[in-house]
Amino acid sequence: MATYEEIDTTYGFMEEFWRLSAGAHADITGAFYDGDYTKTLEQAQADKHDYILSRVRFLPGQRVLDIGCGWGGFLQTVMRRGGTGVGLTLSEVQARVCRDAGVDARLLDWKEADTKSIGQFDAVVSIGAMEAFCSVEEHLAGRQEEVYRHLFEFCHRALRPGGWMFLQTMLWDRKVPAPEDFNLKAPRGSDAYILAVLKQFFPGSWPPSGLEQIARAAARCFSVESTNNGRADYIRTMEEWSTRLKRVSFGKIVAVLRMLPHFVTDRDFGLRLEALWHDYNKQAFQRGLMTHERIVLKRLS
Repeated sequence: MATYEEIDTTYGFMEEFWRLSAGAHADITGAFYDGDYTKTLEQAQADKHDYILSRVRFLPGQRVLDIGCGWGGFLQTVMRRGGTGVGLTLSEVQARVCRDAGVDARLLDWKEADTKSIGQFDAVVSIGAMEAFCSVEEHLAGRQEEVYRHLFEFCHRALRPGGWMFLQTMLWDRKVPAPEDFNLKAPRGSDAYILAVLKQFFPGSWPPSGLEQIARAAARCFSVESTNNGRADYIRTMEEWSTRLKRVSFGKIVAVLRMLPHFVTDRDFGLRLEALWHDYNKQAFQRGLMTHERIVLKRLS
């Protein structure tokens, strides 16, 4: 699993620049257009929150656990709808931003979380975090499904009987690559090069190998009730992010100047900027290297 340091590397290195582009508490996971690409990004993100809350049968007064809560956008929606929530994140920056907004975010790995201290919940969600739950090393050791079994066992303990779980995650698509397929010396623009740069952008992470792997890992604790492929929606979301990231403002110029020392202290900083500027994540989806799923699971008694 990605470590605290690796998650901060991914989400903290351009925190000020990103939030100036996308908003103070932006939801930076794939939005829900559902085929209607006339929607604004904000409307598609709001519709995604509605979709998730409907799928977990949310009611006012209920408690929701968000594993990998980001900057707290979804939990703020839960609070506005009359619920309470707890978010888990490995990013110190994200935890601080959430707390400043009144969101109960814990700097805590789900593997270290104790349901005796965080309590039980009516729903558990994880939106765009599962791809970071297994490391390359765990995958190579044949432990990926074991990692996911432990995740579902934890969520089963955290959920009250009759509770629901929602997962939104990236997955490998038609072909699961081998780590040796990633090559920074490959021709620029090639699949091997793009995957290698994305590996630097998301260190410590190895996405699920498909829906079947997730269903097998969940089988003892959950039944998969429905799935919804969000690949096209995620491509559209990344197009919107790219437009906003590249929009110039005085605040963003100042933020860029503050980032300049990172080019000296962090050898992978330039690669992460390259991944953002050239939309490598979007390209991985367009090329069929990766896909995206929304999964609804019901707790087994």
